[in-house]
Amino acid sequence: ALVQRAFSGVNDNLNRLELFHTDRGNEFKNKLIDQALETFDIERSLSNRGTPYDNAVAEATFKTIKTEFVYGRVFTCQHELDYELFDYVNWFNNIRIHESLDYLTPSEYKLMHL
Repeated sequence: ALVQRAFSGVNDNLNRLELFHTDRGNEFKNKLIDQALETFDIERSLSNRGTPYDNAVAEATFKTIKTEFVYGRVFTCQHELDYELFDYVNWFNNIRIHESLDYLTPSEYKLMHL
C-alpha cells in the first residue's frame, strides 16, 4: 500500500521515468505496481539476490533518514508523519550539506551538474 501511495503521489509526469530500481522486497511484488510500470513504460530494475551493494546509495540514504528522523520519535497520526517527513525531506535536500557532494546540498549539486 505504501509503494502504491508513493506512485499516486508523484506530482510529475510518470512518462519521464525510465527506470524503477528496487531491492527484492515483498512490498514491490504486486500486480498494481506491475501495471503502473507497464502503463508508463518504466523498466523495472532489481538488485541481485544477496547483494546489498547494488542498492548502496539508497540503503545509505534510508539509514540516514532512520538515524536523523525516525529513531526515538513517535507520531500520533499518519498526517503528523506525512507533514514532518515532508519538512525533513525539504531540509535534507535544500539545507543539509552533504560531505559526499563536496559540502553542497543535493539541490545545489543538481543545479551545478545539469
